[in-house]
Amino acid sequence: MKATSMRTLTVSLTPKQAGRMKDAVDSGDYASNSEIVRDALRLWEQREEIRAIELEHLRRAYTEGKASGEGEPVDRREFLKGLKQERSPRV
Repeated sequence: MKATSMRTLTVSLTPKQAGRMKDAVDSGDYASNSEIVRDALRLWEQREEIRAIELEHLRRAYTEGKASGEGEPVDRREFLKGLKQERSPRV
């Protein structure tokens, strides 16, 4: 396995956050504070990737919607009435 160089950073935490990290290490859930931070960063990276994918889907949907032509007026009450009818159980 190839050794990865690590960089040391200083991070400020609230007393509550520091206590929770200490508890996680003391309980054996994590080997070190660094392991907790790396895990948190992996989760953050995943969330950012998901956010980027969702944003791209929204952009695509917006573009497709704009390209689909002009909209037309809709009577709100009639539209909602139709939706409710579609949801009601059919006998």
